[in-house]
Amino acid sequence: MAAELHVELVAADRSVWSGGATLVIARTTSGDIGVMPGHQPLLGVLESGPVTIRTSEGGTVVAAVHGGFITFADNKLSLLAEIVELAEEIDPQRAERALERAKAESDAAAERRADVRLRAVAVR
Repeated sequence: MAAELHVELVAADRSVWSGGATLVIARTTSGDIGVMPGHQPLLGVLESGPVTIRTSEGGTVVAAVHGGFITFADNKLSLLAEIVELAEEIDPQRAERALERAKAESDAAAERRADVRLRAVAVR
């Protein structure tokens, strides 16, 4: 079993993060999944939610991921999403205001996006 896996976190408009990791946790339509080196190959649909990457250097990368796909084979993990926001890029106060506005307007999609942003910041 390899000591690390190679991770590519990609949004529709940019490559967000790439590097070595020892663990990646993401939410799929089948539930939360943790992928470590040597995991069985997989293909899944990502649910909107935080993704946590434990880097090979001992750090943690957290991102708010809004839909997409996850694939793993040969110790290479790809997370391909429509929208990805690193937790460090998220302004918590702005996300909180967006959540309140979405609730007031009964906008379920906007509410879900704001909630995911806030959960990603909380994980960080």
